[in-house]
Parts: sequence; structure tokens; C-alpha cells
Amino acid sequence: MTRDILSDLDAVLSIARHGSFRAAALDLGMSTTALSNAIAKLEQRLAVRLFNRTTRSVSLTDAGKTFVERVGPAMADIHDAMLAAQSLQETPTGTLRINAFASAAREVMAPLILSFLQRYPQVHIDLVTEGRLVDVIAGGFDMGLRPADLVPTDMIAVSLGLPRENAVVASPDFLRIHGTPTVPNDLYRFRCIRARLPNNALFRWRFEKDGTPLQIDVQGAITLDEPSLVRIAAQNGIGLGYIMEADVRDDIAAGRLVRVLEDWTPNLAPLALYYPGRKNPSAAFTAFIQAAREFATTPNLARGQEMAV
Repeated sequence: MTRDILSDLDAVLSIARHGSFRAAALDLGMSTTALSNAIAKLEQRLAVRLFNRTTRSVSLTDAGKTFVERVGPAMADIHDAMLAAQSLQETPTGTLRINAFASAAREVMAPLILSFLQRYPQVHIDLVTEGRLVDVIAGGFDMGLRPADLVPTDMIAVSLGLPRENAVVASPDFLRIHGTPTVPNDLYRFRCIRARLPNNALFRWRFEKDGTPLQIDVQGAITLDEPSLVRIAAQNGIGLGYIMEADVRDDIAAGRLVRVLEDWTPNLAPLALYYPGRKNPSAAFTAFIQAAREFATTPNLARGQEMAV
């Protein structure tokens, strides 16, 4: 397989990902005309049309969909091998800027980010956490970390595979005094810890069971905008709190908090690291993406043990 063929296959995947020749050309650092000619030559070589083109849109043909489904995983494996080889040839140095939700950063801080820094001490990571979605390119970030369902469609995503869910918790004393809710609607009778979103709106607690979603506008004595404060308030018996399960996992295990309504809090989308296509990535960038892919293939049990260290 020649380098030209690899470039052509990358071009096909980029067009399929962006849904646009122009956007894919910008991603690949080439002109739209050159990209169009390369795809035309590939289609001629394959004797099949991969894309339906109009003046307004680009879409995959049935043959194109099948081709992308087969080629995509193979190209990911090839690029992984190339990244691994490059990371061994050059010592990673410099700064990586990562934008993330705070909850996402907490989940991967020890097992991925700190582990990476111990492995590559000459790399500096500038981690910026915020609750709002940002354009990582406009913000000058190398990559972002978000739930997979919030990753922009024009980005390359590496799923980290972490199981994630919310949890409703309270202190043992609170439940002993006030009782335990068994269904979400019971919450209207309980004192809860309200949460405020970055846009200043009050968060409505979200539940789902048997495919039926439900939102509850809880009431309580305090409103907070930081999950760590919700955890403290719940530990001190102020009310029931709604928080990421990973943030209170140790408290639940130690008996400081008790989880309720567990069958109403289903799994959430896994976390994903995402970034725009890069023509000449730095050694630090290459090494971090490789570390993320390795992290994603680590068994959950081993990761959980590593996080607990």
C-alpha cells in the first residue's frame, strides 16, 4: 500500500466525517480542487462511485458507506501503529492545552493525565475546566474532553470507554430521620440540594427507567453551582444530592453517603477525547493520543484500581 493510497483513504474518511469537500480540504491542508481530483482518481481505480455530489451537498453512496465502514477501523489501526512508532523516535516535550468539563477531568486525572506526566516529564499540560461547550480550535486548545454525545461531528474522537452515571445520595442520618425515596416523584416530599448550571439556570434532576425519561424540579434549603459543594452538603445531612457517581464513589463505599433511586439513573455517554485533524502533530500530542487509546483498552477493573491508588 503506497503513501498516496493512504492519503486517498484518509481523504475519503475526512470527507465522510465533515460532509463537505471544502471542510475536508481545510482539515487535510490541501485545495478543494486537489482533493476532488484525488477522490475522482480513487473512484476510477475502484470502478465505483463513493460520493453523491451536488452543488449544495455531499453524501456517501451505498458503496461509499460500506467502504468507509470497512476502511475506517483499518485506517485507525494503521495510524495507531504510526503514532506508536513516532512516539518512540522523538522525546515528547512542550505544552498540551486541554479543555474539559470539570467532572470529566476528575475522572481521568489520576489514571490518564497524571500517569502520562510521570511517563513524559518534559511535557507540560495546561488543563482548563469549564461547564460550557467551547470551540477548541478557536480557543487555542490541542484537544477537548467531553461526553461522546457532545463531541462536534467534525472532530476526531477517541472514546475512553469509562462507564458513567449520575447518583442520588444522602447521609445515613438524613435517610434515618426523613426516610428513603423509592421513585423520583417522592423527591417532592424531601429536602434536596439544588444545582445551578453555568448559564445560571436551575438544573432539573434527570431520571429514566424502561425508556421513559423524567425530570424533577427539586426544592431545598440551598442552591450550589459546584459538585464538590453538593457532596459536602449531602455529607452533612442538608438534603439529597444529585451528582456524578464517580465523585462520590469513595463516600458510598465508606458509608459516608448512601445511594438511592439507583435503578432510575441509567448509564451516560462515555467520555471522549477529541481533536481536529492534524497534518504534522507534535511528539507530545502523538504520545498523549496513544496513551488515551491505551487507556481506553485497559480493563475497567484495572482502571478502577489505579484510580483508587
